[in-house]
Amino acid sequence: MQSSCDHRSGLHVAAIMDGNGRWASARGLPRTAGHRAGVEAIRRVAEAAPDLGIGTLTLFAFSADNWRRPPGEVAGLMGLLRRYLRHETGRLARTGTRLTVIGRRDRLPAGLPDALARAEAETAAGERLHLRIAVDYSARDAILAAAAAGPAESREAFGRRVSGGAPDVDLLIRSGGEKRLSDFLLWECAYAELHFSDRMWPDFGADDLAGALRDFATRERRFGGLGPMPEAA
Repeated sequence: MQSSCDHRSGLHVAAIMDGNGRWASARGLPRTAGHRAGVEAIRRVAEAAPDLGIGTLTLFAFSADNWRRPPGEVAGLMGLLRRYLRHETGRLARTGTRLTVIGRRDRLPAGLPDALARAEAETAAGERLHLRIAVDYSARDAILAAAAAGPAESREAFGRRVSGGAPDVDLLIRSGGEKRLSDFLLWECAYAELHFSDRMWPDFGADDLAGALRDFATRERRFGGLGPMPEAA
């Protein structure tokens, strides 16, 4: 796997960070402890990504359907996001990581949208990795919003509306043993390779990411066409 120091030329890997709550429950801990451990996994994976040839890394942190969870858990997740921004923005900027957040912001707690905007502005010059965090995100809502904006001149132009200009996903990873997309990047994953890991997200690290990329390297990506034709005898 070729390393990349510029997110514009690297792979786009997306991850559904599943298993935080189950990881905590298996250890007799509150679910919030699993979410805190999951933040540490984000740091490990983001640090490893550029040297593994990843230019864009999109992580599913909080879905539009997660508002159905108990209010205390939701509040804890929003607090973790605030702390992540407070403690990690400077490090992301120093390491050349650009942070952007996708999803709705109008339903987030007061002050959090401004904190997101500040973190995005402070890291905007990063070119080593584009780290995208999906918060209050629904792929179906993103597609509906793009359609509501009116006709697009081409499928590519419509796709840019949906994705905000991010490249299509090359590899989608889901931790935690589940095997579904859960309304995540449905348009962008049209030809993504899928990798499902039994590892709970708090235990996920650089070796797991590298293993998923080794598996990805064995896949033959045809994008609807034919594979290499056999030579004539």
